[in-house]
Amino acid sequence: MPLYNKAREVKRAIQSVLNQTVSDFELIVVNDGSTDSGPSIVRNIVDPRIRVIDQKNAGVSAARNRGIEEAKADLIAFLDADDEWLPEFLETIRRMVIGYPDCGLYATRYFLHSPTGKQQPAIVRGLPDGFEGMLENYFRIAVRSHPPVSSSATCARKSALTQIGGFPVGIAAGEDLVTWAKIAVQYQVAYSIQCKSIFNLGNEMNHGFKKPRTRLYDNRVGIALEKLAKKHAQSIPALRRYCAFWYRIRAATYTAWGNQLAVRYYALRGLRYYPMDLKLAAYLMATYLPKTVAISLQRLLRSN
Repeated sequence: MPLYNKAREVKRAIQSVLNQTVSDFELIVVNDGSTDSGPSIVRNIVDPRIRVIDQKNAGVSAARNRGIEEAKADLIAFLDADDEWLPEFLETIRRMVIGYPDCGLYATRYFLHSPTGKQQPAIVRGLPDGFEGMLENYFRIAVRSHPPVSSSATCARKSALTQIGGFPVGIAAGEDLVTWAKIAVQYQVAYSIQCKSIFNLGNEMNHGFKKPRTRLYDNRVGIALEKLAKKHAQSIPALRRYCAFWYRIRAATYTAWGNQLAVRYYALRGLRYYPMDLKLAAYLMATYLPKTVAISLQRLLRSN
């Protein structure tokens, strides 16, 4: 659990871990240079399974990598300090580990919880109701859905995380998508369609998208995915479409903040990888319309 200034939420997150029906675990909380009372709140929770590790602020990827390094077990589940596990999360993961021992990544669907209290399951298309098993093609599912793997609803083998070099340090948003993609090109992915985690959307959300935390053309996530697509283009054709999917997310994000120049840049980049992405084409076309019309059209695209 990476922890940075989440004093209001971290106790709830930790309690969701302690409420698990599986009790054989260690909880490593990596205090990434918090300046609030979050670390003290954690230390006041008396449970021998909880360890707090302090480090200077280095970002969420560095905090997760430190936790991976310190972990004693080969199976490492992740939970952000403002999210929650439902009580059967670890039990569901353990069942999949036993049933599909050769996988490198295990994950469940999750609920999206808004600041207004509205809660709905993440959209995961292409899987039947009640599905639990190995995904035939992770990327084919991902391009049709919300990100099927959330950082607070997943478990990976330490050996797989080590092999790919862990989480990419220095990327402020999308670092987890790169990590799961790198694992998915080398390992099988087991998945449960049941929602066993809650992703809490922060108060800074606007129409479901965070205000961009990166510079306009900070495209390190896209470049990392493009490298994967070029390397595995023949064996995993859906990776090119996954690149376009990422750029559609970027275009939608900047639409929410009215930056038509950024929308055009990311739409053009995505169409290079999948010219048949009609939503990306529509995002691009809208940038040539009057601004008010463009934003209305793009918001309609984003909601569908």
